[in-house]
Order: sequence, then structure tokens, then C-alpha cells
Amino acid sequence: MDNNRQSSLFDSPAPRGPLASRLRPRDLSEFAGQTHLLAEGKVLRTMIDRDMVSSMIFWGPPGVGKTTLARIIAGCTKSEFVNFSAVTSGIKEIKEVMNAAERMSLMGAKTILFVDEIHRFNKAQQDAFLPFVEKGSIILIDATTENPSFEINSALLSRCHVFVLQALSQEELTQLLKQALSNLRGFGGQNIHITDQMLGVIARFANGDARVALGTLEMVILNGETDESGTIVTPEILEQCISKKSLLYDKNGEEHYNIISALHKSMRNSDVDAAIYWLARMLEAGETPLYVARRIVRFASEDIGMADSRALEIAVAAYQACHFIGMPECSVHLTHAVTYMSVAPKSNALCVAYEDAASDARNMLAEPVPLQIRNAPTRLMQDLGYGDGYVYAHDTEDKLSDMQCLPDSLAGRKYYKPTTQGQESRVKDRLEQIEEWKKRQT
Repeated sequence: MDNNRQSSLFDSPAPRGPLASRLRPRDLSEFAGQTHLLAEGKVLRTMIDRDMVSSMIFWGPPGVGKTTLARIIAGCTKSEFVNFSAVTSGIKEIKEVMNAAERMSLMGAKTILFVDEIHRFNKAQQDAFLPFVEKGSIILIDATTENPSFEINSALLSRCHVFVLQALSQEELTQLLKQALSNLRGFGGQNIHITDQMLGVIARFANGDARVALGTLEMVILNGETDESGTIVTPEILEQCISKKSLLYDKNGEEHYNIISALHKSMRNSDVDAAIYWLARMLEAGETPLYVARRIVRFASEDIGMADSRALEIAVAAYQACHFIGMPECSVHLTHAVTYMSVAPKSNALCVAYEDAASDARNMLAEPVPLQIRNAPTRLMQDLGYGDGYVYAHDTEDKLSDMQCLPDSLAGRKYYKPTTQGQESRVKDRLEQIEEWKKRQT
């Protein structure tokens, strides 16, 4: 992609500051991504357009525009914007800001208090916001990269709408990079020679993070070769700046899916060397380790299941290790998991069982729950026969009963059909014992 506008002595001086700061969106029309929240008619967009914004929490990965969106909301709703960092502020600073906001509220002015990394606050610090949120003295917008269900006090969480911000797609990042080349706040007015394929490589490398994408673009341009035609970004410069081989994933993303398929099928085929190779191809191309770890977690139950239940434990442990330490250190944990999955005995019985049950569930949505396994918390329910005939298995000698738990129309249906692979053979033996016991009761 060539930006061929010629510069001259009459052009305004090049903007200063990091590219990401210069291109910070000023309104919703410039904001990239989050269409599931900000498209016309979506909940958050409607709240902003109607000036009915209440306290909320933005939960999402870094570089998706949490701070920027809060600033835009403040501008759209004509509110004072106060940026507050959970890293550097304590209870004293919180109360000072809150009292100032309360005085503004008495004069009819709205204050949006943006708290970045709120999960870093302890319980007492988070509680300091509560009375002001309840009184409406402030509109609190919190940003967090951690699950708010675990990191934010329930009292505060219950008073805020939670909006999940998603990592930007490769297409959204590529479009953002193109805008940076044409926007006068970016590299507009300069002759930058960089191909669309290179922009795609940068977008994939950024892994959903707009700041990383813009910072990388700025780096490759500043290190580009200059001549009379402008600045030229070569593949060698790009590779040096991102330290990744740009040929590992193709520009349209198809190879991404080809390689994760190759990894999955190599593990399924118990080809440990091939599996490790495809793992390395993904990681060295810049694939996020958490994506790979999630695929391994799925594999553990889809292709191994009860044949070796430890596989799921290993896969989840590998995901946690990736979350804790990231790349490049977590590559060995993923190798550990991939190796375990490859050599473990295989069974897809769980996957088949669910698909068969799901088919019945979709086609028989109105099947009633048998009366004997319904709860009966009220007198009316008891009178209607709820719970009649229920057998508490722990009270029986064999810890078993022949009570029917499926709807009448599905009585006797078998979904889970264990194989004889690995530990699943023991499960098969146990199920056969249970079936024999039930037959003896009839």
C-alpha cells in the first residue's frame, strides 16, 4: 500500500508523540472494534446516545480501547473526566477525588471517574467508591483485564453494568493501520511504501492489541529505508522489528487454521514429534499461547476423555502456566501438555455421547422431568407428587437404585458408550456391573 501524497514546505509539521497517542479516537466514529457494543441499536451505544450512562465495568485484554472509550463517553455526555490509577492511588486520594466530584454534582455537573486496573485495589479501597456510586455523585467506569467476578467486590459489582470488550480482529487492526498511514495525525502526507501483506503480518503479530499494532507500525517505518521516493519498509526490516518469521502464517489467515488442525490431528494420531513441530510453528509465528492452550484443553476431553482423565488436569495446568508467565517461558509447559496428549490413550466416547444427547435435547425440548427426581420445596409440590418414589442412593446397601431418571420417551437410551482404551476400560467394566445389578432388581 503506497501513500503517494507529496510533502512540501507548506505542510504542517509532523505530529509529535507515540503514534498510538496521536491517533487516539476522539469520538465513536473513529473508534475501532467493539461493534457488538457500539453498533447502532446496541445497549452501550444506546446508553451513550441517550445520555443515560450509569456506572459500568469494562473487562477486556490490553489495547482494546478501555480508557479511550471512557474518554469518548465523557465527551459525548458532557461530563468531567477524571482518570484514576489503581496502581498509584490509595483511599485518601479516592476520598479527595470523590468529595470534589460530589461538589461538582451539587452544581449540576456530571463526573465520570475512570479507574484503570481496578482489580489491583484491595477490598477497603474498592468499598470507598460505594457510597458515591449509590448517591450518584459520580459515574464510575472501571477497567480490568481480570474476571470481575473474582477480582471486584460483589457490592460494587452489583451496582455496575459489565461490558466485555473483545480483542480486535485481524481485519480491524489492518484497517486501523491503513488509517494510520492516511491520517494526518499519523503518517498522512508522507510517502510510506509498505505492502498490505506486511500490514497483515503486523496485525497478526499484535494479537488483538491496537497499541501493539500501532507501535509496531511506527517502529518499522522509523527503521525503514529512505530514498527520493519516500520511506520503504522491507520484509527484512519488518522481521527484525517483530522478531518473527513473516512467512509462517499466510496473509489471509488460512494457514492459521491449517496449522492448528495439524497440531490437533497429530496429537490424535499419537505422533508426538509432529505435534511438537506444529506447536513450535504456531508459537514462533507469534500465536498467543493461551489460544493454543485452550485448544489443548478441548482436545483433552474430545479425544482422550475417560481413557485418561489426567489429560484434562494437565491441559488446564498448562493453560494456567501460560497465563502466569507467558511467552517464551511457557513454551515448555505447552510442549509438556502436547506430549502428554499425544501419548495418552484415545477415546472420543464423551464427544459422541454429548452429540447424541444434544440431538435428543434439541428435538425433545418439552420432555417433562420425571416426578421422582423433582424437588418438592412447597406443600403444593408435595401434594402434586413431586419427589414421590425418589430413592437416595447413599441410603442403599449397594449405593445404587433402579430409579428412572430419563423422561419416559427416552427410557433406556444409551449415550455414553465407553471404549476399552486406557482407564476407560475400567469405566466400561463398572457400567456393566451397574447394568447387571439393575437387571437383577427386575
